Amino acid sequence: MTSLLIFGLGYCGSAVAEAARLAGFAVTATSRSGAPGCIPFDRAAPALAAATHVLVTAAPDSAGDPTLARYSAAIEAAPALRWIGYLSSTVVYGDRGGGWVDEDTLPAPSQDRGWRRLAAEQAWSRFGDRVAVDLFRLAGIYGPGRSSFDDLRAGRARRMVKPGHRFGRVHRDDIAAAVLAAMRQERAHGVRVLNLADDEPAESAVVVGEAAALLGVPPPPEIDFAAALPGMSPMARSFWAENRQVASRKTQAALGLKWGFPSYREGLRAVLAEGG
Repeated sequence: MTSLLIFGLGYCGSAVAEAARLAGFAVTATSRSGAPGCIPFDRAAPALAAATHVLVTAAPDSAGDPTLARYSAAIEAAPALRWIGYLSSTVVYGDRGGGWVDEDTLPAPSQDRGWRRLAAEQAWSRFGDRVAVDLFRLAGIYGPGRSSFDDLRAGRARRMVKPGHRFGRVHRDDIAAAVLAAMRQERAHGVRVLNLADDEPAESAVVVGEAAALLGVPPPPEIDFAAALPGMSPMARSFWAENRQVASRKTQAALGLKWGFPSYREGLRAVLAEGG
């Protein structure tokens, strides 16, 4: 029996859990909030001792990676463990002035959150001397309940115009498919980088316009980036400060799959079809 322990059953973790169960994995997940069907984060030691696969979805904070802080020694000693997956972010690549990066590009964070992600990746990579470790670098995550449709319906959508600022996205179901494919591969120990980003980076305003057209509503007015910059939150400023395009052809080849949603067009249509 293959046993998957997921640290953090959030938006992506839930999708992976469902896909893994359908594939025959016994799935256990932790929660700090007492989510139904989960075990408390501080009581995961028995599940970890039985796990063959571990997926970590929790982001690091200023104190570092919370899962490693609590369970590093237990992970090192886990007798059945053969695979670790860590959901990271493409923020580790930093600003590339709109240029392309791929799985072989060296990280070069330009923000604190990028450095925290890279430090967590490096810490998880230490286990690669005895188990397979996959570092999944995720682009902008979207899917049912988490897309431009929600912003448009709530009246908070913005069509920010910054020519040339394109970035990748990845549908929640493609994340689950990629993680499942990685878990099912028979691979020796070592560390692998996998980029989870669609095939067509696009400007934010273009995606919002497409979502509005699909809903049959007028798109929100265009907002000039330079004019909006003084009133932006620190988080918004950090997003717009970096410009990179992320390639994932090597990841798709390594996992033997093609994205179900290779661009925002297919992804948005699927979200709308699901009622999202």
